[in-house]
Amino acid sequence: MSATGWLVAGLAVVLVAGLPYWLPRAVIALRVRIFAWVGGEEGVRAPGREVPADEFKKVYGHPAADGRSRGAALSDLFWYWLSPGPEVHQEHLEPGPRYDDVARTTRQILAGLSREQWTELVGRCTRRVLDELHGHARVHQIRLRDLMMPVWAEVYYEVVFREPCPRHVRDLITGNANDVVSALKCTSLRHMDRRARLTEYLRARLANDPPPVPLPSSLTAREQAYYLQGTFFNTAVVQMSEAMAHLLLALATHRPVQDRLVAGEEEPDFLDGVINETLQHFPLFGVAHRITSGEIPRDGQDPIPAGSVLLFNYPEYQGSGGDVFDPDRWLRPDTRPTAFIPFGVTANRPCPARGFAVLTMRVAAEEVLRGFRLESSVEHTRSLPSRGPCLLVARTGAAAPGSPARGGTRLASMRLAAMRLADRWAAVPRSLTQLVLGSYMVWDARRQGLCRNYFAASPGGSATSVTAGR
Repeated sequence: MSATGWLVAGLAVVLVAGLPYWLPRAVIALRVRIFAWVGGEEGVRAPGREVPADEFKKVYGHPAADGRSRGAALSDLFWYWLSPGPEVHQEHLEPGPRYDDVARTTRQILAGLSREQWTELVGRCTRRVLDELHGHARVHQIRLRDLMMPVWAEVYYEVVFREPCPRHVRDLITGNANDVVSALKCTSLRHMDRRARLTEYLRARLANDPPPVPLPSSLTAREQAYYLQGTFFNTAVVQMSEAMAHLLLALATHRPVQDRLVAGEEEPDFLDGVINETLQHFPLFGVAHRITSGEIPRDGQDPIPAGSVLLFNYPEYQGSGGDVFDPDRWLRPDTRPTAFIPFGVTANRPCPARGFAVLTMRVAAEEVLRGFRLESSVEHTRSLPSRGPCLLVARTGAAAPGSPARGGTRLASMRLAAMRLADRWAAVPRSLTQLVLGSYMVWDARRQGLCRNYFAASPGGSATSVTAGR
């Protein structure tokens, strides 16, 4: 072989060997460009040239930043992902009596439990799911999101219906939630039959045995099922499962932090600091869009016109991922980050669970740490398309925090090295899958135009029902 041939062959080997390090990032950049091209005008970025970081909260909380779906091309995509029933999803309803009715009902359902009852419920459901892991195996290789999703399916079923969740219903809820979040992350297409099975269960349940808190009277019977499915058994289950996957993976990849918690020598606020630090680095929301219903005045600048699509970028505003993982900074007021909005802005549709989300995450994390040591070496990203590969090592006997796994540190190191390598290479086909499926779904969402057609057929935004799409 000639020198040129050897050079080409060597470059090819280097290129292929480096695929896990450059291809996924290149594909993500390409996906962003394709989504912007297919989705149309990008809108007003915040933070960005038009809305700098120091005006982020002011603009986000302005009364005119109240439009949610109507008038934004991006809405077609979110309605597509959140079907069926996006027109009654609390986060996507336009402001008005129907939104007020739905939001009030959500608050009433969530307020039905005291802090003590939330603690007991989450602890009980977490223990039940963890008990399903126990057996002769001491080490369990799992995906953290998959582990936690049944926990929150049981929790929110009991919050709504005030009775334990049957196993077959838990499977319906997790099937629905997993399908939604997998489509959102573009790792899978939508499977509307899975979602429809939960809808039909809820319709039958509401017809024969409705929950204690009356559902919004402004909704039809089918819309009431959609409301529960979208608000509790989609958004609540998905967001809490994602939050816990991030928290547990952060503990698994920062063993000194995990060891401090297990040792029991820290102040009670330390775990809350770990939770806040996790939400700072890995915010659950990416970009939230709002449509302005009127002008938003600016000091010394032109106002933001009515009808503008505002794109509020949570990770960029919080500066996520740029600093070291340091939970201790939350223990002192003078070191806490100020650009921190894990549950949104109070003046503009904050997360309904903001008052007890940290409490419930703390309870679930304590249950996991009580029974298992967490070990992982995978890449931790905000989107977490890998679902959080992790090893759960049962805590048998009185092993001290930080002690090596059975078989010695060499075996543990080899196991984690293999996990890291497998995670890197799994990202290659997964990123290509996300590129292809994501591009198709963006195109298909624009083609179906669920949001656009809904408002075109129903100027008031309440007369026409939107179903699953094709």
